[in-house]
Amino acid sequence: MMRTVFAAALALGAITGSAQAMPLAPLGAGANGDVIAVAGGCGPGWHRGPYGGCLRNYANPAAHACPRGYHIGPGGACRGNGR
Repeated sequence: MMRTVFAAALALGAITGSAQAMPLAPLGAGANGDVIAVAGGCGPGWHRGPYGGCLRNYANPAAHACPRGYHIGPGGACRGNGR
């Protein structure tokens, strides 16, 4: 029984030891120039949102109710951010 287990382990080690599914890269290999780094996979000018979707890095001023430096206050009127 012990010889069979030892022989099976030896055969399994010989088989898996010769497999090269992912060979090691040479020591002098540098970065690949074909790869372009992008922000989170969304591309330049975009970023990942809280739920994984891509969002623009800047806001559209026309889509806001108040101009820059102001926010909607009580009653829906625009108020300065420092007031």
